[in-house]
This record gives sequence, C-alpha cells and structure tokens, in this order.
Amino acid sequence: MSNILKDRNLTMLMDFYELSMANGYFANNKQDTIVWFDMFFRRIPDGGGFAIMAGIRQLVDYLENLKFTDEDIDLLRRKGLREDFLGYLKNFRFTCDVWAIPEGTPIFPGEPIVTVRGPVIEAQLIETMVLLTVNHQSLIATKANRIKRAAEGRTVMEFGSRRAQGYDGAVYGARAAYIGGCDATACTIGERDYFVPAVGTMAHSWVQLFDDEYEAFSAYAREYPDNCTLLVDTYNVLKSGVPNAIKVFKNEIVPRGCRPKGIRIDSGDITYLSKMARKMLDEAGFSDCKIVASNSLDEYLIRDMIAQGAAVDSFGVGERLITSSSEPVFGGVYKIVAVEENGIPMPRIKLSENVSKITTPCAKKVFRLFDNKTGKALADVVTKVDETIDSTKPYEIFDPDYTWKRKRFENFTAKPLLVKLFEKGKKVYFSPDIKEIRRYCEAQVATLWDELKRFENPHKYYVDLSVNLWQTKQKLLEGSSHNHFRADEQSDYSQDCPKSD
Repeated sequence: MSNILKDRNLTMLMDFYELSMANGYFANNKQDTIVWFDMFFRRIPDGGGFAIMAGIRQLVDYLENLKFTDEDIDLLRRKGLREDFLGYLKNFRFTCDVWAIPEGTPIFPGEPIVTVRGPVIEAQLIETMVLLTVNHQSLIATKANRIKRAAEGRTVMEFGSRRAQGYDGAVYGARAAYIGGCDATACTIGERDYFVPAVGTMAHSWVQLFDDEYEAFSAYAREYPDNCTLLVDTYNVLKSGVPNAIKVFKNEIVPRGCRPKGIRIDSGDITYLSKMARKMLDEAGFSDCKIVASNSLDEYLIRDMIAQGAAVDSFGVGERLITSSSEPVFGGVYKIVAVEENGIPMPRIKLSENVSKITTPCAKKVFRLFDNKTGKALADVVTKVDETIDSTKPYEIFDPDYTWKRKRFENFTAKPLLVKLFEKGKKVYFSPDIKEIRRYCEAQVATLWDELKRFENPHKYYVDLSVNLWQTKQKLLEGSSHNHFRADEQSDYSQDCPKSD
C-alpha cells in the first residue's frame, strides 16, 4: 500500500497554540530540551469494558512526511512568529522516538497508548495529529467491535459513508471499522486505498425507476446473476417484495445455473419480516438465500433482534457506526510526563482538583499479564521505562487508589505492549496487512474474559502501577506545592526515573 499522505501535506493540521508554544520555546532557548509525552484516555466509550487501538498506520504516514512549505512559512510570518523560529521550521526535520500499542489491541484507560520522546518543539507540534488520528479510528474500531460481537458471528458490513463526518471520516472510518471486526464496507475507496472489501446491492431508486418491482428485480438479476441480492421493502416486503424476488430467482437466476445471493430488508419490523421472509424463501426452495438487514442499526438493536429470533444472516450498519453516534468522542489526551536533565527523564505531573485529571508521571512501559493456563489477559501494569516484570516469580498488583486491594499472580507471562515506531525520527515499524490487523484484533479480544465484554456493567479490567511508579507519583502528590521536581531535586529522585535506553 502506498503512503497516501505523502502527496497530502498535513503538517499545518495543528492547533495554533502548538506553534505559539513552539515559538516561545525557541525564544527561551528551550527548543533542544528533551521531553516525554504520553497519549492516554480516561474513559471507555459507551460505558464498555475495553476499547480497540487503531490509526497507527496513518500516524506513521503523517510523521514520515512532516515538512513546512514556503506557503506555510509565509502564513506563519503574517501571524507574527519570530523570524529565527521560521528559519527553524523551514529546515524542520523530525527526530523523535515514538512508541505505540499496535492496532487491533484492546486498550484501557490510564495507560500510555502512544509515547513520544524528543525535542520539545517536535513533540509539541505533533500533538493535534496524534490525538486526531488515534482518537477517531479508535472510536470507530471500538464501536465496530461492539456491533460485531452483538451479531454473534453473523456478517456485519459498514454502510455509513453518506452520513460520516466528512470525506476522511468515511474513508478512515471504513478502515477502522474493518479492524474492529466489520467484514466489509460500502465505501469503494476504502478498498482501493486500504484493501477493505467493498460491497453493495441496490437502492430503492433502482426499483422505482422501472415500471414495476418485478421488472426492476429481473433487470438486476440478468446483470448480476451470480451475485444477486434484491432490496424487497420498496413497496411491501411480504405482499410484493419477497414474492417478486422468488419469481425472479426462479425465472432468471436458476436457469443461468446460479443461486440467489440474498434479499435485503431496510425498513419496518425487521425481526417479524425476516422470520416471515425466511419461511417464504424456504418453502420456495431457497433456503440458501441469505437475509440482510439494514436501517439505523446498532449493537443494542442487533442484540435484541437476535434474542427475538430474527432470521437475519448479515447486518448493514451505517450512521450509528460511522459516527459512533451514541458517544461520538474518544477522549484521548496528550500530556508531558518527563523532562530530561543531563540525560535523565525527571518526572512531571499535572495536578487537578478533579482527581481523574491528575496524570501519571515518568517515562513508562506497559505490560499485559496473561494466564499461562487459559491464555486470558489478567491485568495491565504500567511501569517505569527501565523496569521489567519477571514472569518466573509471583507478581502482586494493587489498585493505585485503593492500595489494600491486591492480587497475586503466578504462572503468567508478561508481554510489553508498546512497540517502537520511530528511532530518532527514522521509521522502524512497518504496519501489517489490514487483514492481519483484523485477525490480530479478533485474537486479542478473545483473550478477554466474557464478563469484560458485557454492554451493561462490564467487569473492570485492572490497570495498575508498579510499586516504583506509584511511589514516585505519591512523592509528587504529597510534596508539592509545585507541580514538578526542580532541577536541584534531581539527586533525590534520579533513581525513580532513570535514563532510558
């Protein structure tokens, strides 16, 4: 797959305050200060038990192509930025280290899902696009995974292009939906650019254009005899739509040595209509003809339809998937967590009266603990960057807020989740094929306990801090009338956040 963003310069897609701060860093001679930023999120959309990571391929493409054009520089000059800073931007080169959790991985609040280390100006300028890219695709992938699980193994197709939030919302939404579990998309460009299978049947306008429904179905069947799915709800599903479809299957499809692909119901009481249509199709000898349902579906409607015995084989899900309309924001944030002094990352913390907005300091790693017997994910542990978890020894985790809540694990494997994308600005990660990402997502979701997959009141997954990381955070919280360590405190805490590799 080619780098689609190469010919599309998105460097200036950033909040202007990123440039204001970068200009200020330059004025204060801080442009070479090495910092660590984490992207994380605080709450799972729709009250779910987990989210799905997505958008890394586009983030990598963006970071590979950072450059400021002469036109960009002229605009920023008119905005009053310093001439020496503009000279820096004209010769801009990305040199940061970047890590991320791979696409398709279940992710949880509070843990770093993207980490950036490098000169403060570079790390600051990319904030908007890091958040925009990962927030959007993770939101849609998460929603798609919920819908696919509700379908209980039935096919789910993403049908939302026309109701997406703009062009990119449609295209990248189709990609993210496929990662999350959808089997196909109606968005044709999604197959051209991202190899997401594109599918489609007919619209009501096709049926209305012909003199009658039977003629419309016949014309379509003659053109697509080996891939014929007929939309049966333009007039009356049971009185005309299904009977006419059956006639066409007998008169046009079977004589050509083919079998009908399906019928689609897009309105009405789909549960009732599908059961009646199934009976009619079976009695006519078309038990292999599938029934497709569409029309403003979501995971709750699909779950209820299946529980009520709907005879639906696949679902086309549009606006409520592509916009995640039930909760259209994935609240990822990007916060500074360390500033290097003499090569040592000194912790930074953001305090707040809103406890949920207090950040976790330090350069960090994330480990996922898996039970060796069941293969199930047990917990995630966030550690300092130099820490490891020895799987050969028992390991105890504890709730960072209610520290008396503890759990001890034995016979487990600790897997680091963050993988390196860039080394000093050079790409060192190559994204897997999208089908491989989708299979990986399915396999990783399978490692989660069913209690975590409930739509209502899911079990809370453990995301805990290592002892060393928790202690450093407590020192900052307990001692601080300031919100970070001063340079002269370095000797007291240098062992808490040692130099990274």
